Amino acid sequence: MVRDRFGRVAGAQDGIHRTPSASHRSWIRRRLTPPPRWIHARFRSLVAALALVGAVLAAAPSAQAQCIDEAIRDELNARRRYRGVQERVFQKALRHELSVMGGIYSADLLSSYAAAGGAYTFHFSEALGLELAYHWSRARSELIRIIENDRGVVLLRLDQPVHNYMGHLIWSLAYGKVRWLGGSISRFDFYLAVGAGVTDNQSARGLTFGGGFGMKFYFGEWFAMRFDVRDQILQQEILGESQLVNNIVATFGLSIFMPFRQ
Repeated sequence: MVRDRFGRVAGAQDGIHRTPSASHRSWIRRRLTPPPRWIHARFRSLVAALALVGAVLAAAPSAQAQCIDEAIRDELNARRRYRGVQERVFQKALRHELSVMGGIYSADLLSSYAAAGGAYTFHFSEALGLELAYHWSRARSELIRIIENDRGVVLLRLDQPVHNYMGHLIWSLAYGKVRWLGGSISRFDFYLAVGAGVTDNQSARGLTFGGGFGMKFYFGEWFAMRFDVRDQILQQEILGESQLVNNIVATFGLSIFMPFRQ
């Protein structure tokens, strides 16, 4: 109970204590009565739902970041695989190559003439091979023919065959692939050749040393096209004059590889 400053009970007069009214007692009873159980259950459900939503919202950024990290990792791996050097699709190692070729033979002291020939190559590895080549052409000189016609003498027997036998060590310096006019893709090699041999004609003297370069384009498992340029260095004698000459042989050819399957 509440007392005033004189020690009397609040609301009491002449020593008489007044009891609360019925409405006051009902209000106090409502305030002191605990809430029903269903309110506690709903409150707990609401708290659990809010906690679940918070957990989902907190986990979403980390899951999204993980997905982005995985996507970046896959892209980097794909780029790394693209940049890496891939294995050769066309294999040459321990295979035999047969070639037929045709082109032009350009001699320092003679006129240019058509050339034809062939080659056999054994490839020890993808980088090294041994080539045995033969070229045929003819010895002609328009200048000597003019002089002979003017003087009425035969200075040199022209229109004679030229036989060239050469052996080359082939070194594949680089390889790659090319797309033809936006269509099919083929592989190619760029290689160097160095070797020696013999030139058999009436003006050649001694050994012939050779070197050059070439390219081969591969189709399928056993077919190829080749382009070759060879510089043949030899001692040649014309009209009593001996000179060191550089004769050029430029050819285009077709090749087959055996065995036919890699």
